Amino acid sequence: MINKIMTADEAVAGVKDGMTIMVGGFLGTGSPEVIMDALVRKGVKHLTVIGNDGGLPVGTYGAKTARGIGKLLEAGMVDHIIASHVGMNPLIGDGMVAGTLKCTLVPQGTLAEKIRAAAYGLGGVLTPTGVGTPVQEELDELGREKKVVELEGKKYLFEMPLRADYAFIRPTVADKFGNYYCSKTTKNFNYVMAGAAEHTIIAPEKIVEINEIDPDYFAVAGVLVDAIVEGEKRWQI
Repeated sequence: MINKIMTADEAVAGVKDGMTIMVGGFLGTGSPEVIMDALVRKGVKHLTVIGNDGGLPVGTYGAKTARGIGKLLEAGMVDHIIASHVGMNPLIGDGMVAGTLKCTLVPQGTLAEKIRAAAYGLGGVLTPTGVGTPVQEELDELGREKKVVELEGKKYLFEMPLRADYAFIRPTVADKFGNYYCSKTTKNFNYVMAGAAEHTIIAPEKIVEINEIDPDYFAVAGVLVDAIVEGEKRWQI
């Protein structure tokens, strides 16, 4: 069996300037902090980042450091963020006003399904969200035109899949092959992002031996996982 376990620095070695990455988490809950720290050390620039939000800035809930995508924003590594909710991180608004950061807002359900479509090899998804609003006329987050499709008298927007070069995910428990599950609210985008990128990297809170626990516990198959990073700590907020 291929050894997938590596350090965070080894796992992000292939990330280059200008790449598109996905980061799991919901306002820092379920974000792979050990990987975010490694990306900051690597110092890549001009990233397009796909996630639910912009993470959290330092000081939120008494945190001594930023959380999740907030670490990348703090380090000035992001040119474009594609997210659903950005109001908790003022760095995004500051960057938009200064002209140094592009922010594309996508409805949360639409964002999840566009990512899922990429993971499952679908050509896109149909959603009524945005029909009859300015969203219908706008280009999508990658500059692609949206189409309106009518089925049985109801109109839908055809939204195309959203893929990335890397997906960074934080499971609660994973085995050494990469089968994993996420506990409670940490599930968020950490399930749909698996397989939606060329490389899927996970940073589990706990790593177990293969067959150490009942495989029925796992929600995502390890065949989708390229690397497993050690050293992720329990969420501290």
